[in-house]
Amino acid sequence: MKKVLWSFIFILSVILFPLSNASAANNEQQLVEEIKEIITENYVGKVNGNLQNAKTISEIINMLDPYSTYFTKQEFEEFMNSINMSTIGIGVVIEEHDDGIHILQVIEESGASEAGVVAGDIIIGINGQSIVGSSTQEASSLLIGNEGSEVQIKLLHENGTTSTKTITRKKFTLPNVESALLFGDVGYIAMSSFSEDGAQLVKDALTQLKQRGATSFILDLQNNGGGYVATAEQLTGLFPKAKIAYLLQEAHASYEVRAAQQNMKFPTDTRILVNRYSASASEMLAASLQDQQSAILYGETTYGKGAMQGFFELHDGSYLKLTVGKFTGPAGQTINEVGVKPTIQTKTAPLFQAHYDAIKAQYKEYQELVSLKNVPTTKTFVVKFSQAFSSPIPEGSVQLVALGGDEIPITTKVGKDNSLLVTPKNPLGKGQEYMLLVHPTIQKPTGDKLQKGIYLHIAVTN
Repeated sequence: MKKVLWSFIFILSVILFPLSNASAANNEQQLVEEIKEIITENYVGKVNGNLQNAKTISEIINMLDPYSTYFTKQEFEEFMNSINMSTIGIGVVIEEHDDGIHILQVIEESGASEAGVVAGDIIIGINGQSIVGSSTQEASSLLIGNEGSEVQIKLLHENGTTSTKTITRKKFTLPNVESALLFGDVGYIAMSSFSEDGAQLVKDALTQLKQRGATSFILDLQNNGGGYVATAEQLTGLFPKAKIAYLLQEAHASYEVRAAQQNMKFPTDTRILVNRYSASASEMLAASLQDQQSAILYGETTYGKGAMQGFFELHDGSYLKLTVGKFTGPAGQTINEVGVKPTIQTKTAPLFQAHYDAIKAQYKEYQELVSLKNVPTTKTFVVKFSQAFSSPIPEGSVQLVALGGDEIPITTKVGKDNSLLVTPKNPLGKGQEYMLLVHPTIQKPTGDKLQKGIYLHIAVTN
């Protein structure tokens, strides 16, 4: 049998159909005995029942924790594909829309791309069936199928016209790691899954962002349910001072697992984003970095799955996924059913606060003003000074930044009573947060510049 260490939040309901012949029945009985032996030797956790009296696989699985389960060979392949962000379909990323199913992204070299489908198109029919009012799950079930098979979709285009296309389903891989350069030379990297190549993808993004001028970084692990333990070990090695990946307690031993050393590093002030859906390997990395003061955690307490699973290949090619260990960060604090509590807890999207703090760190000599909350989408900001200053305001002296993004266009003018009026050219986004920067390049009537710049945090009402 083969075993692969795993750390992922994935609960699968397995439906076992009655076996129709003696050969199949004998095979299941052989599997039952094989599974019992593996559990007796490797399982870490409470068995809720008498394992030796169990007669079926489903009876055994019901005695174990929710992370242990049985996969047929096909189910195992589908599970592995999901972790590596691979599936078979037309190759689009979708969301629900009043008019149907909105296409957010078309994957390169997919069937949809080859058929000329573009982001912004809305799917209104699949195989002659209207899907207006359908959920993304319902639409996905119709779009996914066997490789090489065809599906007919009806599209509503942005110009109001419609067309029908026949698309060949192909295997495609969704982007697991995405990156962007935010205002202030802040590199942003989002990771969806701890795929087998996840660490290399993050390293590639880190290299590219540094080449573009990034000097600080945000690594987003929100909604990341985990994946390969080896990937977590490799990612831990990308952070300075992080020598230990995790502490592990197995059935017959407890030991320390070292981080896999890397030839490049994130800065020590890197900010990690987590939320209640960050689980398993995400928590492993977050706890390790927090315990070793190698990064700053933002967001909300994580899911609380400090259990590690192993995959055991059975004699017929099926697999048993079994909890084989409990892990903690280097400080030994419990993660399972508790989670990892961030250093900085946020009530809104943690990206806003992390980006604000990253920019703020670049202007340590500036004065921070009281933040503004519940600001309307149409707002002119008034900044009052203790002394007069000259008009016009030099270009670049005032900047309004959409946190998590870039600078937005504004107009500025001098108001009454030594005040500066800042007006966004377009309405602000509902629920969005901003940072207003006023640099000391503004001049007094004497020609001297202001002694100190200012900044403040702005939250727009939902």
